[in-house]
Amino acid sequence: MKSDIIYAPVITEKTSALASENVYVFKVAKNANKIQIKDAIEEAFGVKVKSVNTLNTKPKKKRVGRYTGLRKTYKKAIITLSEGSIEM
Repeated sequence: MKSDIIYAPVITEKTSALASENVYVFKVAKNANKIQIKDAIEEAFGVKVKSVNTLNTKPKKKRVGRYTGLRKTYKKAIITLSEGSIEM
C-alpha cells in the first residue's frame, strides 16, 4: 500500500525554510526506494515530483540520568516538487 510508505513530515526550522523553494522532507519506510516514494507522494498529495533524495539517519546517543541509550533511526526523503504544482 502506498500510504504505508510515508510516515510523517519532518518539521524543523531548516525544512520550513526549504518549503519556500518547493522542497519538503518526510520520514519514510526503511525498505522504500525512490520510485515508490515518488509514486506515494504524487498519489497522496496530488502533486508532480521533480526529484527524490534519500538518506538514513544515524542513531544519536541520549542519556536520562545514569541510563544511556540511542534514538531511533529512520529513513528521510527530501522531495523536490516541480514548479507550479502548489499554488501558494
